[in-house]
Amino acid sequence: MIRTTAFLILVVIATSVGQAQPFGKLVKKTPGIVSYTLRDSFGKDVPGTLDKIKAWGITDIEFSSLFGKTATELRALLDQRGLHASSYGVSYDAIDQKPDSILNNAKILGVKYIRIGSIPHKSAATLEMMKQAADVFNRFGKQAHDKGFMFCYHNHGFEFQPYEGGTLFDYLVKQTNPDYVGYEMDVTWTYLPGQDPAALLTKYPKRFRLIHLKDVAKDVEHSDKGGMPNEKSVVLGTGQIDWPAVLRAANKASIDHFYIEDESKAAEEQVPKSMAYLKSL
Repeated sequence: MIRTTAFLILVVIATSVGQAQPFGKLVKKTPGIVSYTLRDSFGKDVPGTLDKIKAWGITDIEFSSLFGKTATELRALLDQRGLHASSYGVSYDAIDQKPDSILNNAKILGVKYIRIGSIPHKSAATLEMMKQAADVFNRFGKQAHDKGFMFCYHNHGFEFQPYEGGTLFDYLVKQTNPDYVGYEMDVTWTYLPGQDPAALLTKYPKRFRLIHLKDVAKDVEHSDKGGMPNEKSVVLGTGQIDWPAVLRAANKASIDHFYIEDESKAAEEQVPKSMAYLKSL
């Protein structure tokens, strides 16, 4: 009996040690990264950039481009390094005009999500723009769903125009089928137009599936333009965003993947610092 008990204790200890430790209290798993963060490096050396990402301890990548590779070539490079792509970023025109090609690449890459980063626009969002986008999203979203993927739209700031007591983003969410269309929150481009990212996650907990963790320098003014100088993208926790509040709300929502996005030219120095900050929370 004593030997049996001792054996069971050893099994429990070994199992506990073998289980992966959480990355942090508010970010449970090691965050992923958006390929756009290292766009210049990827443009010069895809294998070397993947090695760099792996050295940071990151294994999850959202690709915004194939960087001159075929989906098959990129998948092989990922597999060789134990990395994986969970999301594939494409253009609005691509999902509207060549969905079969997008779906085929997504299958090869092994992603679960297909997302677009914006809706073509020359000014602030209009109701007609949102109506048209909702139709495109619902149509492609069903095509993606039928092939085993989830389509997501990444907000970019210009969608938060006032509309009937809410915003045109609210209209877009309500006009899209939750079975076929999810959303990826860009925290900076939710905050800068004057929205509260944590409150929006709480408002639509079942719709947001992905999130870009991107901070903005303290001297940047609020804007709905969807663009800012790249150097204003700063280390997480050093800018304007209340990250503990955002992450607590994200953990109560349906977020599957947390991606660090850093648009600055100093991203290679800043990403490890952002990871350390997230781990400290």
